[in-house]
Formats: sequence, structure tokens, C-alpha cells
Amino acid sequence: QWLTVNWSPSRIRKAIAKSGLHQLPCQPSTSSLSKTDPEAHIRSTVDWTDSAVYGDHIWFETNASGDYCYVGEQHCIAKALQKSVSRKKCAACKIVAHSICIEQLEKINFRCKPSFRESGSRNIREPIVVRHHWVHRRRQEGKCKQCGKGFQQKFAFHSKEIVAISCSWCKQAYHNKVSCFMLQQIEESCPIGAHAALIVPPTWIVRIRRQQSSMKSSKKKKRTSFKRKSSKKGAEEGRQWKPFIIRPIPSPLMKPLVVFVNPKSGGNQGTKILQSFMWYLNPRQVFDLSQGGPKEGLELYRKVHNLRILACGGDGTVGWILSCLDEQTLNPKPPVAVLPLGTGNDLARTLNWGGGYTDEPLSKILSHVEDGTVVQLDRWNLKVEPNPSAGSEVDEQQTDKLPLDVFNNYFSLGFDAGVTLEFHESREANPEKFNSRFRNKMFYAGVSASQHPAPLCPSLRLQCDGTDLTSKVQDLKLQCLVFLNIPRYCAGTTPWGNPSDHHDFEPQRHDDGYIEVIGFTMTSLATLQVGGHGERLNQCREVTLTTTKPLAVQVDGEPCRLAPSVIHISLRNQANMIQKTKRRTSLPHLNDQQPVPERLRIRVSRIGMTDYEMLHYDKDKLRQSSIPLGLIVVPGDSDLETCREHIQRLQEEEAAKPKIVSSQRLSPKWCFLDSTTADRFYRIDRGQEHLNYVSEISQEEIFILDPEMIVTTTIGTSPSANSDPVDPAPDMRNKMLIECVKSKDLKKLQELHLKGADLTALDQSDCSLLHHAVSSGSKEMVRYILDNAPSDLLDITEKLGETVLHRAASLCHRTICHYLVEAGASLMKTDLQGDTPKNRAERAQDAELAAYLENRQHYQMIQREDQETAV
Repeated sequence: QWLTVNWSPSRIRKAIAKSGLHQLPCQPSTSSLSKTDPEAHIRSTVDWTDSAVYGDHIWFETNASGDYCYVGEQHCIAKALQKSVSRKKCAACKIVAHSICIEQLEKINFRCKPSFRESGSRNIREPIVVRHHWVHRRRQEGKCKQCGKGFQQKFAFHSKEIVAISCSWCKQAYHNKVSCFMLQQIEESCPIGAHAALIVPPTWIVRIRRQQSSMKSSKKKKRTSFKRKSSKKGAEEGRQWKPFIIRPIPSPLMKPLVVFVNPKSGGNQGTKILQSFMWYLNPRQVFDLSQGGPKEGLELYRKVHNLRILACGGDGTVGWILSCLDEQTLNPKPPVAVLPLGTGNDLARTLNWGGGYTDEPLSKILSHVEDGTVVQLDRWNLKVEPNPSAGSEVDEQQTDKLPLDVFNNYFSLGFDAGVTLEFHESREANPEKFNSRFRNKMFYAGVSASQHPAPLCPSLRLQCDGTDLTSKVQDLKLQCLVFLNIPRYCAGTTPWGNPSDHHDFEPQRHDDGYIEVIGFTMTSLATLQVGGHGERLNQCREVTLTTTKPLAVQVDGEPCRLAPSVIHISLRNQANMIQKTKRRTSLPHLNDQQPVPERLRIRVSRIGMTDYEMLHYDKDKLRQSSIPLGLIVVPGDSDLETCREHIQRLQEEEAAKPKIVSSQRLSPKWCFLDSTTADRFYRIDRGQEHLNYVSEISQEEIFILDPEMIVTTTIGTSPSANSDPVDPAPDMRNKMLIECVKSKDLKKLQELHLKGADLTALDQSDCSLLHHAVSSGSKEMVRYILDNAPSDLLDITEKLGETVLHRAASLCHRTICHYLVEAGASLMKTDLQGDTPKNRAERAQDAELAAYLENRQHYQMIQREDQETAV
């Protein structure tokens, strides 16, 4: 049988099938349901043509466990063939079927949740409602809406028992038994669920059938898209037929959302997010930007009142959508929220959406989009004209046009643009060499270190609001100019800084109609990563730049080499953006108002990354795996930034106490976990801690995720510790340690360490354990010793004056070099021959590693200068 139920099988099968097909009063024609085109059955995108099938599924590859197929054993072709066949999953209703069984879904009369309705005058008086789309589930999270109990199942992967019936629209789920799910519920109207204000109901999206006269005239020229063709006559364009139109029913409570996803952003994140939004929303309000860009979606929804847009991608994706909105001339322009999937994400950081998406539930993000505040973002025009008075210097790579004629984040020229341009050109020429973040960083570092740019003047003239600042640029010997619209730049740095102590300038805003002009030298640009800022030159409304030779420039990260030009920067317009706001998500009822407690005593517990990845869908098991760190007392209205300060203080107090047993020390990369507001634990972005109240995620215990578990073992100084017998054979234990490292036996090393072995032990040639770990090439060994031994070990030299970084550079161990540099190893220390680690890498003929070490050496020198100045 197709399924096992507690009612008459034929009766429930017919009822569920009916609910899957008869969602709306306007039914599709029988011809559209009887199509047998294989491409129509295996669609992975939404069909916007006039041949779209009502209730069509949207299939993606799946790695779901088990061998179950939704068509059931009776109709499953794969079972009859008795062989393994690939399976696909529908993004909109989440059923799974074998690829060769997808056509069999029509035999059991099951279709996906409908995303549109048919037009028809005979149905015009019928009430237009959305009905539930009920689907049988073998596995179901959450609890039954009727009885409140969970959905238990013994054989989660291979059982064919139907445990639940749930709706693909509102996500309500019931046990598959008469006491929980009544037959009359099948025909009930659906409230669409928690995100009803954002979802575009299928009743709004209407397919318009082409009239017979136009059908005859277009037989020879088949139309395959709803995209409007350009026409010279406006009247003809207005009358042009389109397969789909939106007929919204305005409501002050509705904030319909259109989602644009760039699947190429964030690795594989984009594709997964695209599928998830099709599940939470109507698939026809989710657009894949790789399928033609945002223009068609914006054109379709242009008349929808109170529209909101969610851009899923990097800052470039956001700029693309804003430029398309300019072309549409919408009034008012819909506000745009950002789900950051790119690398820099400076605009997303500015609007409180964070520096990158981790694992926050998309349902939470949809709630933030609905409740976010609309703010303005200045957008700036770039107008370029050739400079007729420039010299005759010709560069083959130069161009007389910019990549973009408008910017939202920044425009820069000089040293930083030159580095970006060289990286961009190298990646275009050899994309296979830029397949990892570490390699990309090393290349950036190498390019930065190898360039010795001259000051911008005298080949540049700068005017801000009519004031000539060329002499100031020349006096400061600036090598880079940045025209900044938002506070963030270069993946989160703040180059304008906080000018509160300078009365000449105002704090930076992204909506004040002014642009900040900032100058940098190579040194000041490097200090951005440690909280520095550039030379504040001006805040102005218009800029005129005149260049007399080709210069590297970049517009929102898009670089080029611009020929001698006159560049005019002026305000273009203001875009509406959605800013994520700080709010309480669980407001008490009027009759049950509970004041915020004056102080909160909160237990702090830590969870390791391994446990988190394995158990974050099981709250109880994850709580049990946590390790207590201590207790903090904070004001009741504290946000997570305040809690972070208290936890850091708790760590400092613990570190000051004498230890007898192993102690837990947090790594710098720890973050908070929300264990309350969703059905699973999820990470809270460091840049969004100020938006979250601690009382929202816990009032008794708070959990933090530490991706790098550090266990330090220190022999205590108590009398009982001093009275312990001394190890009779320390030399033997040291030899055992060295042998463990040489043989890469990490488990044995950990055992010896926990028994009291000294990780700072040296052999006869003064080589440390870290020297031997580097020689073995074991990254795990190096990582363990770095995490558990004193930092003094980094710069210990053996008899020839070689540090561990010297040795790693000689052996071209790039990742280990990165570990050592990040841990604080000196890049300026020389061996007995006067060589630095960079010189060792050059001798080993590893140019990329040498360039990386040179850049970090320069950065380390700057840090040392800052520390000496502070002292």
C-alpha cells in the first residue's frame, strides 16, 4: 500500500490527494495536468512560462538517508528494478522520490503546494482562500499541534510508517491518528503560518491565458519567458501579453517579501538557502540570480504595496539589486535587507546583519526582516571624463571607463586598489591557484609586501566642495585615497575612526549626504587591522579628482587601471535599506507584565565544536555535553556585549588562581549560542551581540561555543602538591615525549602531558618539542603544543640559533608557519647566519611563503611601534 494510516486507506489517500490538488477555487485545465514532458517533471527552477504546470515540484539532489520513496512500494519503479537509484527532494514540500519515480506521483494524484492560480471569470465571485497542503511524513520534528506530544519513531532511516501529517504552508503537524487529525481539517483554510505577513499567497499570482487570436499569430514564434520585450511604442508595450501577473490585496499588516539569492556566494550556502526559502515562502517569491538577474522579479512585483526585498549574497549582489531598482523608477522604492554570503560584507555589517551567515535559522532571519527599521543609504555617482592635459604615457592595461558608475560603499585609488587589481588579474589568469582562503591571504600579503608605491602627488589633484586639498595630500605623502560612504571598510575595519576628540569633523553616517575623504600611507593602512584609522581629510558633498597618469582604482571592490581622467563624485540618490534592530522578541501580555529583573545570576557553560556539529539539533544532549566555566552576575537589561566583558573578567580571575588540575581557557574565537528562541542551538555573530538581550536567550544558564578547545594543565603549588614524590626519571619521560612527537603519536603525547610531562623540555641540541613537531610536519602536534605550552617556547633557539619558525620556513610548511605567526612567533629574529624566517623561505624557493612572511614582519613591526608608543 502507498501508506499506513489509522483510517480507511482509500479514504485518506483520496482526501490527502484532493488537498494537494484543490487548494484554490480556480482549477487548472486538464491539459496542464496531463503533460508528459520529462523536463516538466524534473524541474529545479520555477517555471514562469505559459506552459507552467499547476502544483509542479521543484527538485534538487538530496543525500537523505534511507531508501524510502514517496510514491510508495506499489508504484516505486526503483524497488521493482531492485537497484540503487538516485533520489531527489522537492524544495517546496520536502518530499523525497527516486528520479525515475517522479512521474509516478501523478498516479497517486499528489502535487506540490500550488504557487499560483488560474484566471477565470466564472470563478470571480467565489471566495479566494488558501487551503492546507497536507503531506505525510515518516520523520517530523517538533510536537503535535493537537496533543502536544513529540513524534517518536524507532527506525528513523528505514521505517515506512507514516508518523505525522503536516502542512507545507503553515508547518502545522499532527500525529497520524484519528484522535489528533480530523478528516474535516483537510478542507480547512490555511493561516499560512508564522510568516504570513511576508508570504505572497498563491491567490495573488495569476496566470493569464493567451487569447486565441494572439495564439494563432504566435504559433511560429514560441514565447518562453514572461520577460517584457522592448517596444518603441509605449501603448504596444502596455498591451503586451505576459503569462503571469500579480494581483495583490493590500493590507496594512502585510509586508510581502521578494528574495534574491546569489547561489555563487558563500560556497554552497547560496544553493541551500535558496531551497530553504522555497520551503518557508511561496517558491514564486524566491529568485535565483544566476537565472537572469533581479530585473524580471522586480518588474513582476513592482505594483505590490509595502514590498520588502531580501538580498542574499555579498555587497556586490546588493549593489546589483539597487541599480536595478533605479532602472525600475519605483515610488516609493522597496527597502532592502541583507543576508551576508560574501567575503567582506561591509554594508551588511553597517546595517547590523553581521559579517557572514553561519547557522542562524532562516525563520529567525525572516522575523528580523519583517521587524527591521527602514533607513536611508546614500548612493554616489561616478562620472569620468578623459583628461586632455595629461601626458602621452600609455599603459596597455588602462581603460577609460570604470567597472561601475555608482558606488554604495567606497571608491578608492592608489596602493590598496593596486593590490586588489593584481590579485584580480592573477585569479583571472590562473583560477586553479586561488581555491583556498589561506592561499588568497598569502597572495594578498605577498603583493602588499612586494609593492613600493610612490606618493599619489604630483600625478593627482583633489578638490572637495571647491577646496583644493592637493597640497595636503602632497605634504602627508599619501599613497592611497578612500572616499567612504559607510563606516566599514576592508572586512569590518573603521578607517574614519571616532573623531569625537576632533571638532573639525562629525561622526560618520551613511544617510547624511556627505562622503568622507580619507588618506593612507602603507603603514597607516596596515594599522587598520589593529584599530587604527587613516588621515581624515574632509567631509563633503562633491569631489573632483584629476589624474595625469594611469592609476589603479576600485569601485566597491571592482578594480581597474584608469587612464588619466577627471573624476566627478556627487550624490546620486538615497536607497531604502532595512536595518536589523535591537528588540525584545518575547514581549509579555498586557495582563501578565513581568518587570525585567534588576540583576541576573547566570551559569556559563562551554560547548566544543565537535559536540556542537554532532548534537546541535538535540538540545538536551548538547546541554549534557557542556562544560561549566563559572558564574557571572549582570544587570537584567544587559546585552551580550556586556556579558562578554563579564566572561572575560571571569577568565582572568580563574587564570590568577593556583591550579592543581586541568583548567578550561577560552580561545579568542568563542561566540554565544542561542539555546532558547529556536528549535535548535545556533551561533550569534560577534558583530550582532549588541542587538541581543541576555534575558532573551537565557535567565539561568548561557552557552558559548569555542571552536578551539584549550586545556591547560598546571602543577599546583599547594602543600599537598609539593609533597608529591618527584618523578624519578624525568630524562626518560622527556625522551618518550620526543619519540611521541617524531612518530606523530598525538594520543600518547596527550597521555604523558596529563600525567605531568613537561612540554618545555629540550633535547641535547637545545631543540624543543615544537622544533621536532615542525620537523615531523604534523599540524595536529604543532597545534596541541601551541595550545598547551607557554608562549616563550615560540622563540627558543637551538644551538645554531634556529627558532621553530625558521625551521618551518625552511621546510615550506605553510600552514604551520601560519599557526606560528598567529601564535606570536617573532618574524624578526635571526639565526647565527643572520637569516630571518623570510630569508629561509627565499632560500627554499617558496616565493609565496616568503612574501607572506615579509608582509607579516612589516605588520609585526607596526604593532611593536604601537606598543612602545603606548608605554
